[in-house]
Amino acid sequence: MVLRIVLGLLMTAVAFAVAGRRLAMLYRIGRAAQPVEPGRTRGVPARLRAELTEVLGQRKLLTWTVPGVAHVLAFWGFLVLALTIVEGYGALFQRDFHLPLIGTQPWLGFLEDLFTVATLVSVLVFAAIRVRHSPAREGRRSRFFGSHLDAAWLVLFMIFNVVWSLLLYRGAQINTGNFPYASGAFASEAVARLIHPLGAGANDVIETAGLLLAIGIILLFLVLVVHSKHLHIFTAVANVGFGRRPRALGALLPVYSGGKPVDFEDPGEDDRIGRSSIEDFTWKGMLDFATCTECGRCQSQCPAWNTGKPLSPKTLIMGLRDHALAAAPYLLAEDKSKVDALAAAAAQTPLVGTEGVVHPDVLWSCTTCGACVEQCPVDIEHIDHIVDMRRYQVLMESEFPPEAGVLLRNLEHAGDPWGRGAGARTEWTDGLDFPVRTLDGERIPDDVEYLFWVGCAGAFDDRAQRTSRAVAELLHTAGVEFAVLGSGETCTGDPARRIGNELLFQQLAAQNVETLNGAGVRRIVATCAHCFNTLANEYPQLGGHYEVLHHTQLLSRLVADGRLVPVTPVGATITYHDPCYLGRHNRVFTPPREILGTLPGTRLAEPQRTRETSFCCGAGGARMWLDETIGTRINETRTDELLAAEPDVVAAACPYCVDMLADGVALRQQQGRTGAHVTVTDVAEVLLRSVREPAANDHRRA
Repeated sequence: MVLRIVLGLLMTAVAFAVAGRRLAMLYRIGRAAQPVEPGRTRGVPARLRAELTEVLGQRKLLTWTVPGVAHVLAFWGFLVLALTIVEGYGALFQRDFHLPLIGTQPWLGFLEDLFTVATLVSVLVFAAIRVRHSPAREGRRSRFFGSHLDAAWLVLFMIFNVVWSLLLYRGAQINTGNFPYASGAFASEAVARLIHPLGAGANDVIETAGLLLAIGIILLFLVLVVHSKHLHIFTAVANVGFGRRPRALGALLPVYSGGKPVDFEDPGEDDRIGRSSIEDFTWKGMLDFATCTECGRCQSQCPAWNTGKPLSPKTLIMGLRDHALAAAPYLLAEDKSKVDALAAAAAQTPLVGTEGVVHPDVLWSCTTCGACVEQCPVDIEHIDHIVDMRRYQVLMESEFPPEAGVLLRNLEHAGDPWGRGAGARTEWTDGLDFPVRTLDGERIPDDVEYLFWVGCAGAFDDRAQRTSRAVAELLHTAGVEFAVLGSGETCTGDPARRIGNELLFQQLAAQNVETLNGAGVRRIVATCAHCFNTLANEYPQLGGHYEVLHHTQLLSRLVADGRLVPVTPVGATITYHDPCYLGRHNRVFTPPREILGTLPGTRLAEPQRTRETSFCCGAGGARMWLDETIGTRINETRTDELLAAEPDVVAAACPYCVDMLADGVALRQQQGRTGAHVTVTDVAEVLLRSVREPAANDHRRA
């Protein structure tokens, strides 16, 4: 007994010392980072729900059934098997130790063995998945491409060792009469029968050796976990708990420095704008990096990665984590001159650059579609980190793709990406057979129900102008009183903010908020998913609080209320594309489908990737205005997915999407890969076609 106690405690002390030293270093890295912005501990009920559903319930993991179920088995297996660790340490001091109260109940023995077997099954499933989707077999298509593969296999091997060593000493305990459960522990009993013929003496030795072996393997596994990506076993709980709620999508965070928002009218001398080095990230950013499981779910859904571009959300986070660890000895040292040269070199490596941690092509490939954030099972906030790095490059270094300069100049001088100016903002109304009420610096009249936010695309883009006219005509038909700002409207600032020019966004947004508040606007309807997101989610940061509806939401209500009645058969198979900033970012999935579902003579054909998993059109994150020269064009890939449903009409609910998909369909038609009859249009235009009487439609076509 003395020997097993001494060896068990000695192994524990060594393992805890090694693991503790590592954890202390990781804690110091977090302490060296910037404070997090306010609000990370607010909304406790929502955070508790997230812990229950995402951590204990494994909700996000279960969206992928087979690997999700395997992870549930492993996760709950280790929770239940924690009881066996307590039993094991108790057995060091008392051979027939059992847990108080419940420690001899057969159901507990059964439960422990059930999850022991379940954990073993999960290991086999994970191994099969990794073999089937090995990067050696699938190349870039593998979600494990770029992951630390050797470490993953080592962890699976260690989990296997945990299982068999546990069963070995429990089986020996049964044979020596020291097992606390008279029945129920079916797997342990099977091992006991297997080793029983060895005799009492051998089983006595196996019990002690097996117990020390099992404890040793658990301790070795602990050390391995804190030195590998499996640190997420401990950090995931905290990362989910401190995550942005309800999700890190929709609004971007303002620029914070030292935990306080930066005042761009009078910035402080020590304010850090964006992220120029690893220590500029917040401790939540460091927690994100440490929590990455390298599962590759984000990578598998990323439109940039799937079209041959260098951005992988997974390897981006991994690279930042590896850089933080490599630079840590230098960053944390009091005497920099005594630090290893490799650590010093790592600390002095630029964060972004052709020779930096993050290549510029990686940074500018992001469409901010949110697929990575949506898929991440541990709530990593990829988009926030990407945009923060962009902010430093744009605002402090003036480093950005050359064509972005045209966009930013147009926004600054004309208030729109096209550079057309305020005077042309009502040209879209030409051709309407009714007047559109325009506010010229006046307060919105009491009889006006909604301000129609036309947006830059809706005012200047030819295709989007058709959508603006369709929405106006539908609202007029339904008897909805609306007005527009006309020349008083300017860009919401979405492309400026997402490209990283937070200063320009603040200027544009402040101007719009002043205009809207001055006019007494309370309810807004917008056709652009990006305008909708900015007005609804980001303008409250600047004092603009409004009830904002997307036009599909309002039109769906009007159809449901009988104020719009689709009567003319459309006679088409329609496939609907979920815009990222309407669907994934804002969870507006149903209204567009409700509209299309009410149209007589239509069949709705869903594409393979839809709703939360919809594939980006390629225009978000200000990519609408940037050249796409690496890999395959994202809009072409998405076009092919939509055309696979064999539609007559591809419908969307965002002008960016309509433009990108229309270009994709036109290219495929030129190549003879789809029929000339296929059209791309906004949901509102399809509805208008059905609401009009047949004679009116014929007249319009003529």
